[in-house]
Order: sequence, then C-alpha cells, then structure tokens
Amino acid sequence: MTESFRRSGDHQNPYQGAQQHASSPVNPEWPPPPAYQPMPGAAAGEAPTTLLAEPVAQPPRSRRRPRGPVALLAAVAIVAAAIGGGTAYGIQELTGNDTAATSSSTSANVVPSSQKGTVSGVAKAVSPSIVEINAQSNAGSSTGSGVIITGDGEIITNNHVVSGATQVKVTTSDGKTYTADVVGTDSSKDLALIKLQNASGLTAATLGNSDGVQVGDEVVAIGSPEGLTGTVTSGIVSALNRDVTVSTDEGRQQGGGNGQWPFEFGGQQFNGDTGSSTTTYKALQTDASLNPGNSGGALIDMNGNIIGINSAMYSAAGSGSSDAGSVGLGFAIPINTVKADLAKLRDGSQS
Repeated sequence: MTESFRRSGDHQNPYQGAQQHASSPVNPEWPPPPAYQPMPGAAAGEAPTTLLAEPVAQPPRSRRRPRGPVALLAAVAIVAAAIGGGTAYGIQELTGNDTAATSSSTSANVVPSSQKGTVSGVAKAVSPSIVEINAQSNAGSSTGSGVIITGDGEIITNNHVVSGATQVKVTTSDGKTYTADVVGTDSSKDLALIKLQNASGLTAATLGNSDGVQVGDEVVAIGSPEGLTGTVTSGIVSALNRDVTVSTDEGRQQGGGNGQWPFEFGGQQFNGDTGSSTTTYKALQTDASLNPGNSGGALIDMNGNIIGINSAMYSAAGSGSSDAGSVGLGFAIPINTVKADLAKLRDGSQS
C-alpha cells in the first residue's frame, strides 16, 4: 500500500480550512476552492465531507410538463385532420352511429388528395353512395336516383320519385337490389326518405354546406338517367336561389311530357302541366347535364361533398324523344334544406 507524505516546503492542501485559504498564497496550479463552506461541525483540518456526500435531492423541475398538453393538442389536430380528410364515415361505422355523415363546410375532403379536384376522383369516391330507385304505383312506374346517408340504408330522394308508390326497389352501385320502405315525405320541398330492408355496411355520403356554394363552382352530378345507372356528368353552379315551382298533386308526381318532372320557373311551365297544387323552393342552378332519372341523385362539389339533390331539368316545350334531354338548365334542392328537413322525415311525416 502506497502512502503519500508531505515534506517541509510542499504546497499546502488548499481545502484544509477557511483560515488557511485566507493566509496561504494562491498557487495558479491549484484547483479553485469549492463555492460552498464545509459542513457545520467539521473539525479544523479535515476535508469537507460535502465533497463525498450525495447531492441533496431537488424537487423535479416541470420543464417537461408542457409537453403533455402540446402532444395531446397535436394528436387532436391529427385526428381532426383525418376526419376532415374523409374518414367521418369510418368513424361513424366503428362507433355504430347511424346518423348521416355530415360536414359543417364544403371543404371536407372526401376525395383522395392524389385525385382532388378531378371529376374522376369525385366519381370514384361518391358513386358507391348513389343508388337507382324504381317505384311502382297505380299510375305506372318511375325511375329515379337517391343518396345513401347512413350505413344501414337510409336514402334521400325526391318526393316525386316515390310518391304514391306501392313498391320501391333500390339497386346499389355494386348491383345488389333491395326492397325499400317509404319512411317520410315532404311534398312542399319535394323530398322523401326511404329505408332499405336488411341492409348494412353501405357507404354513406358526406353532406356538405350549400350556404358556402358560389356561382362558378365546379360540380359533378351522379344518377341514373333513363335507367343508365351510375352516370356521371359535370359542370358548374350557374345560379343560386332560383325559385322553382313543382307540383304537389300525387297524380302528377310521375312527370309530364317525355316522362320528365313538370316544374315552373319565371312564370313558365316546363315538362308538362304542374297543375293547381304547387309548392316553390329555392334551388341551385347547374349546367351539369341532367336527364330523366337524375331526379333524387346527387350534385357534388369537387371535394366529394353532397351540396344538392337534383330535382328538375329543363326540356324544350313540345320536344319529342329524339331531341329531349339536357340543355344546361338543371335545378337541385340545396343540401342544407335537406338537413333541416331530415328529423321530420325520420319521424315519419307524410305531407
């Protein structure tokens, strides 16, 4: 065992006491003295025991605490962005909520980002939510379209498509056929709610905000004109708040000339006589091509949100089957009107 001896004239230990610090010359080679005084009670000449003692535990600082709320807010923002990106239906299905998937603005993105703003992207995203409706009544048969709003088969369509129907059959985009019951009707708004029997796992559409629609906005229409299921057309919103007058007379619900729905606009009657019992609603006007069978189908913005239910289309008076068709004047019931009427329809109102 080796030991160290201090010879006469060797440097003093700089840590031997406070008095020695005061009287001994400072050698630049020595390390600086500790910033604290020796522990109370230490004998003179002893090395301070605090050099060997464990540091006194300090209360933990809260520097990391703000990271919890920040991380939580970031997680909430990601979830909100995911829902804004079109997963609202998925959340709805996972939670078992059968209410319509809705958005508070027209900016909810249903279309994948790689296809955003394209007609093909809108068609691919929304077509599974559009159905063909065939209604049988004592007056004959009619073909129209509808929009799925819940995964278990609630569908919005026009009242004139199903009014007076004794049997309603619905064909989805994958070719499956269901029997449907008429739940509620509102002839004053030309709206109806039907429900498929024994349906589940359907793709519900996202209902947008028609108050945010502007003239010139690009739109896509999907429906079953002349029984051609899943037909897609496109155009723009050409006017807002058009006063469209339609018949509430059940005998005229199947349409006028050329099988098209009769309506009035600007004091003139189109597609047949509307009769004496009518109602007027504010409509979106579009130049997207609409033809018989588009009634009840969807008018969609370029993010994939439903902004209107197609309800009427102009055809030149007296036109025959050879020249019947769209001339760029179609009308849709704003989706906010539908949302405001939905609770009434679900309650089974028949008007």
